Amino acid sequence: MINRIVRMSFEPDKVADFLQVFEQAKEKIAAFEGCEGLTLLRDAHQAHVMFTYSYWRDQDCLNKYRFSDLFKDTWAKTKIHFNDKPLAWSLEVLQLVK
Repeated sequence: MINRIVRMSFEPDKVADFLQVFEQAKEKIAAFEGCEGLTLLRDAHQAHVMFTYSYWRDQDCLNKYRFSDLFKDTWAKTKIHFNDKPLAWSLEVLQLVK
């Protein structure tokens, strides 16, 4: 399993715009082949910083999503609201303890 974490920092007045983009795309992303789950998180101390945390069956499924029209469209609508460079990590689960 691959866990994908993406940190995004938005212009404070554009957070609502991003949330609307996410709302429109979340079910499609979650239904994408190989997606095992999707979570949206907000930094507890910086309300304009968001994280997506997604779970993928394997790297191939994640790559198919990353090169899909769904990703390209969603990312294009998201990145125009950034105020900083996004950061992303792909992590393999080694151990899961309750």
